[in-house]
Amino acid sequence: MIATEDASIGMGGPAMIEGGGLGVYEPAEVGPIDVQDANGVVDLRVADDRAAVAAAKRYLSYFGAPVPTDDVRVPDQTRLREIIPERRRQIYDVRKVLATLFDEDSVLELRRGFGAGIVTALARVDGRVLGVVANHPPHLGGAIDADGADKAARFMQLCDAFELPLLFLCDTPGFMVGPAAEKTATVRHFARMFVVGANLTVPTGTIVLRKGYGLGAQAMAAGGFKAPLFTVGWPTSEFGGMGLEGAVRLGMKRELEAIADPEERERVFEATVAAAYEHGQGVNMAAYGEIDDVIDPADSRRWIVTLFDERAGQWQRRDGKKRPNIDAW
Repeated sequence: MIATEDASIGMGGPAMIEGGGLGVYEPAEVGPIDVQDANGVVDLRVADDRAAVAAAKRYLSYFGAPVPTDDVRVPDQTRLREIIPERRRQIYDVRKVLATLFDEDSVLELRRGFGAGIVTALARVDGRVLGVVANHPPHLGGAIDADGADKAARFMQLCDAFELPLLFLCDTPGFMVGPAAEKTATVRHFARMFVVGANLTVPTGTIVLRKGYGLGAQAMAAGGFKAPLFTVGWPTSEFGGMGLEGAVRLGMKRELEAIADPEERERVFEATVAAAYEHGQGVNMAAYGEIDDVIDPADSRRWIVTLFDERAGQWQRRDGKKRPNIDAW
């Protein structure tokens, strides 16, 4: 769904609303773009009709023939080595990763105003199209909330229906938890990512940019690190059953409370976190076979292109309609 800045989208207009005894409203009050963009109704928000036509043409191009390789421009891949901050808790914009990793000017983000913790986009590698699901650390540290899960699950269905491979860029401490999160029916919304991921028939791959914690990380790998065609990490990748700081505070609660000196308590805490981080580094995970490899970020495209290899064995191309429908939501 593509909508302009002056769009008014709703299930009924002012006359129907008034006729139903629900009040008198102007058309602009019913479903303005600010509302329908933020709640996930609109896929692409554009300035005017001319921009809408251009956006429609661009969107449909992702479902056609690949771009000729002579027309492909590839950004300097060595820049990927600098995007993820060395400081573990420092945030960054994952869109910079997308803009650098894929062919120049080939990334089309969908539903940007909705589910801020997840980025969903169509992109190209060497002119060929794939779908991308990425965690966005500035929102909740990359934790997946109910809106983000819905956004990702629906996009995964879209890619599966049109035979587009899927790449997950993982940097998440897991699913969002707590009483406030549970009020949004997270138990069911989160499950959508696992149910849809388990039923994908297109090739998938996962690159862990930094955090790969808990079930949220498994959801960013179509259900588990062994499910994708490949699961690799950048040198900044780290893994665990939950966030390291929280795991240490819970697991060593009694030991830490027994230390009277606050400075000594903090020193022990930081040392234990550092040890846990060392144990959970991507290199150690790869050494034990939990992931396939730790790679130079500049070498990521070499892994991604394997998703287009029909000899990989995951393709199940079909004639005609593949899914009975894609969820409206």
